[in-house]
Amino acid sequence: MSESAPPLILTLNVGSATLKFAVYRAGATCQRVLSGHFDRIGHAQGRFRIFREDATLSEETPIHVVDFRAALKHLLERLPTALNREPLAAIGHRVVHGGKDFHEATRITPEVVAKLTGLQSLAPNHLPSAREVIQAAFELFPHLPQVACFDSSFHAKMPPVARRYALPRNWHDSGIQRYGFHGLSYQFIVEELARLEPATQNQRIIIAHLGHGASLCAVLHGQSVDTTMGFTPLSGLVMGTRCGDIDAEIPLYLTSEKGMSPAEVRELLNRQSGLLGMSEISSDVRDLLAVEQTHPQAAEALEVFCYSIRKGIAALTAATQGLDTLVFTAGIGTHSAIIRERVLQGLTYLGIQLDPAANASHAAIISTPNSAVTVRVMPTNEELAMARQITHLLRLE
Repeated sequence: MSESAPPLILTLNVGSATLKFAVYRAGATCQRVLSGHFDRIGHAQGRFRIFREDATLSEETPIHVVDFRAALKHLLERLPTALNREPLAAIGHRVVHGGKDFHEATRITPEVVAKLTGLQSLAPNHLPSAREVIQAAFELFPHLPQVACFDSSFHAKMPPVARRYALPRNWHDSGIQRYGFHGLSYQFIVEELARLEPATQNQRIIIAHLGHGASLCAVLHGQSVDTTMGFTPLSGLVMGTRCGDIDAEIPLYLTSEKGMSPAEVRELLNRQSGLLGMSEISSDVRDLLAVEQTHPQAAEALEVFCYSIRKGIAALTAATQGLDTLVFTAGIGTHSAIIRERVLQGLTYLGIQLDPAANASHAAIISTPNSAVTVRVMPTNEELAMARQITHLLRLE
């Protein structure tokens, strides 16, 4: 690579026991150089994978890394060889919750880390791990610029009516309001839609980000106007282990009448509920689909999951005043034809006509030509959205 080649950006995307990474060459399009992930961090059966620029597998290694710092250390030891000794120019971190202080990608400083520490209780499944990786990256590369890219920032311009809870005004002003999440995914989908079909920029769009965490977003003119998640990523749709929307009195009942501590309630609602809690089998849709014929509780969990998505889509059509395009994305949305079919079966009144063959083959468009709503299946790319934000913030074009 010549000396004039654009610099390299490393993006880090932390899950509960996973670390996804990608290296992009900064610029107007941000070309991916390599990508990969660690699975089952903290477990003896962990695995490390690196993929080439064309997404073919370059390396796959069984590995036991005890925590995120150890995973990052192993990655940074491998990268020089994988990148032919070309140095990194910046590291970007996906951060789920930006609170009321962070509305766009932000250069990380000790003050930023301190504020993120104060937000950990608002995203207990995500922020502690992200903070651990940020601190480890600073220890390993103290002089390299690092950037936080916030999942909540895409929703920062939602109308006030969509942001407000019906609580006393002073609580809203102190930051108890609806933030929304999965914003990096939604930003990528909106930009990709505009590239594929420029007319969508003026359409009424709902995006269904369906994975272990799940949410919906209503988009007008490229902007989020409403979304199903709120103050934290716990609310909205039924998810893998999160309960989604429940009566606000339930946590109070569990503490006052059942003797549970706040920590126990948080654990229950975030990690023991959702598909896992209802089925008592698994939080993974694939596992439940495999046994639903013989396990009624698995079938019920899937039914409740799809029902919550249908209700959410219907509700968001009030924010968009109709619907022109519906997009399925993320792991379940991209790969589960049966879940898409079950969701859409209850939305035919919107004029949606599903093409079964196209759906079964995971085609880019799974609605019929006569459908009043175009239904798309689109892989998301949060890491590319991050690379674009970092390129712009640090002026690496």
